[in-house]
Amino acid sequence: MKILFITDNFPPEVNAPANRGYDHAVEWVKMGYKITVITCHPNFPKGQIFDGYKNSLFSVEHKNGIRIIRVWSYISANEGFFKRSLDYFSFSVSSFIAGLFIKTDLILATSPQFFTAFSGKALSFFKRKPWVLEIRDLWPDSIVAVGSLTANSRVYRILKTLESYFYKTANRVIVVTDSFKKYLVEKHEINESKIGVFKNGVANNSLEKYDNDDISILKESLGIASENKIISYIGTHGLAHGLDFILYCAKKIEGKPYHFLFIGDGAKKEELLTLRDTLELSNITFINTIPKKEVSQHIHLSDYALVNLKKSDEFKNVIPSKIFENIAARKPILLGVEGESQEIIESYGVGISFEPENETQFLETLEKIESLPNSDDFENGCVRLLNDFNRIKIAQEMGKFMSKCILN
Repeated sequence: MKILFITDNFPPEVNAPANRGYDHAVEWVKMGYKITVITCHPNFPKGQIFDGYKNSLFSVEHKNGIRIIRVWSYISANEGFFKRSLDYFSFSVSSFIAGLFIKTDLILATSPQFFTAFSGKALSFFKRKPWVLEIRDLWPDSIVAVGSLTANSRVYRILKTLESYFYKTANRVIVVTDSFKKYLVEKHEINESKIGVFKNGVANNSLEKYDNDDISILKESLGIASENKIISYIGTHGLAHGLDFILYCAKKIEGKPYHFLFIGDGAKKEELLTLRDTLELSNITFINTIPKKEVSQHIHLSDYALVNLKKSDEFKNVIPSKIFENIAARKPILLGVEGESQEIIESYGVGISFEPENETQFLETLEKIESLPNSDDFENGCVRLLNDFNRIKIAQEMGKFMSKCILN
């Protein structure tokens, strides 16, 4: 089976969609599928083309059996609704044009940027091939949740109409949470049989180990006192993540043996740096996005992993992928997300949750979590969670689910 995979993000970018898409594609190649990926030239999240690439009209590379076609798009930093929309729309057009010349049996278009659905649907129509829509984010409602769009605007109503159209015309719809499936069935009356739930996960049950001396040297190089516990946040510093709340909490515990380590970039990064300086925080360190090969080392450096989103009903439906990467390194989760994520953390006993943007609860979790890493229950919970959310198994089942489009 030939699969044409349309995704805005792909390695060497290191965000969640890029990592998930790449891990899945590698596994599909092993299953005997021929995978062609159409993507942008890597630029996320700063809107700057990575070294070794240029924003050309068309280029081809191969990695682990995957054919990767990179197309031109309007490049914008991950900030500003209009510029980002232009970025997304330009990729939709470019990926559609490139896709017309690629032989395939099936088209897979993935969010979170919903404009890939335009390309997937159009290619399905012109090539007379089935298409699958993967939904990683309930767009455009997630845009409303972060305040970039209002629910009573004309643009929102148009996007909601398009959203429903894409759900109904796709041959299969893949979602990453049970809540998403419930939403599609109840709100859009999509037949359950064409919806597959394939959650986020991690490809390896454990991350690369590092010598304690190496970790100590890294900690010292960052200017973090050896006795301090490190609470790390590794990922996009975006509108949805509510990280300003964490900085205000950090101010309340200055002088205590905790240090916050934020790694990444995004639309809110400059505001967070300004807020750090305004609050005169000495217990937080910011680092720009690092290569994927360095991420695991910084995860091991951490004592606890922070997973945080703004308080919104929309975010009760998401399961951030950084949960699984940190559990693979046996790092307890400080979870500021409600809904399915909270249910997972609590049922497996691998972290402690607090109500998003609730300062009192957050500070209480710091006192509760210290005993967690050394318990047998924590280790057993990590093993069970990683087995149940093994990305290799998830990719295999997803590949079989998509193949039904061809068999039918």
